[in-house]
Amino acid sequence: MNRMTTETPTLATPRLRSLDALRGFDMLWIVGGGSVVAALAATTDNALVQAIEAQTHHVPWNGFTLWDLIFPLFLFIAGVATPYSIEARREAGATTAELARRVVRRGAVLVLFGMIYNGLLAFELDELRCASVLGRIGLGYAGAGLIVVFARSVRTWALWVLGILVAYCLAMNVVPVPEYGAGNLTPGATLADFLDRKFLPGKLYHGDRDPEGLFSTIPAVATALLGALAGAFLRARGRAGRTDASTALVLFAAGLAGLALGWVWSLWFPLNKNLWTSSFVLWTAGASSVLLALSYLAVDVWKWERVAFFFVVIGRNAITIYLLGSFVDFEGLARLVFARGEGRLHPAIYPALGLALRWLVLYAMYRRRIFLRV
Repeated sequence: MNRMTTETPTLATPRLRSLDALRGFDMLWIVGGGSVVAALAATTDNALVQAIEAQTHHVPWNGFTLWDLIFPLFLFIAGVATPYSIEARREAGATTAELARRVVRRGAVLVLFGMIYNGLLAFELDELRCASVLGRIGLGYAGAGLIVVFARSVRTWALWVLGILVAYCLAMNVVPVPEYGAGNLTPGATLADFLDRKFLPGKLYHGDRDPEGLFSTIPAVATALLGALAGAFLRARGRAGRTDASTALVLFAAGLAGLALGWVWSLWFPLNKNLWTSSFVLWTAGASSVLLALSYLAVDVWKWERVAFFFVVIGRNAITIYLLGSFVDFEGLARLVFARGEGRLHPAIYPALGLALRWLVLYAMYRRRIFLRV
């Protein structure tokens, strides 16, 4: 934990408040928003509430719900911040080797945090799941970060994205898997599942496969790299004094293009979060770019600071609240504090109060300039 000034040293230009707000909006659903919606849906037949609740579940295999966007959106956001961080340090005199070491170190720390979240500190190594959400974020960030460090041209980044997505698609559809053959994209039969069973240490989430496995992390690098392309664009526009609606419009149009390309590719290689398919990368990056455009327009162009503040507080300490949730039962604390209201209060009150407790913890940290920096 570090005390920090208002402007993070990793950015040469003022922080993109829109990025913090979007990260906070994304994390809100993980740390309590989904539970509030579920509690509301359980006590009402309102069509809108039921429709929203239906989007708070992952698709078992092929397909997409908005809940499937939460993870890739966070990784895309990490990618957006990468050019700001790396170029600011480069301009401050950091060498390429120093930048590469920092990227690798940050990625490794996130992998470690993911293992801690999965129970590493219980030291029951036979039961430990090594793969994790934070681990994929760490590896995806590190892969994209190294490309940004060593390849200075955004055209090269785009070629890397294309190469990764095409190569992954070909491998998943052409390389034969023992007992299953080539192109079998059913659960447990894919090349990614086979390689994870062979090389991924620890327990697999589904026994014979893991949604955050090693091989399917390769296209996650492309997710972060697409975010880096958006970040490089925003950084260039900001340095040119173009913090305006036209910048948001370009991001929005790019997002629509990503959605269209992802949908077309899904006709051959389906949208699948478990496999992090190439179509899923383009589809979710497109949706992420649309959300980034809207956040940028509202926060950085129109200056809706008061509206954004609630989300910024969460976004500035997103990993903190994610990790804290594995050690502290905030909803349980809310039920303990308001035990006398049991049976009289609406069921949604308790997850809402748990979310409020989380936010207050983050707000206290925010006020004291305490942020978990990796």
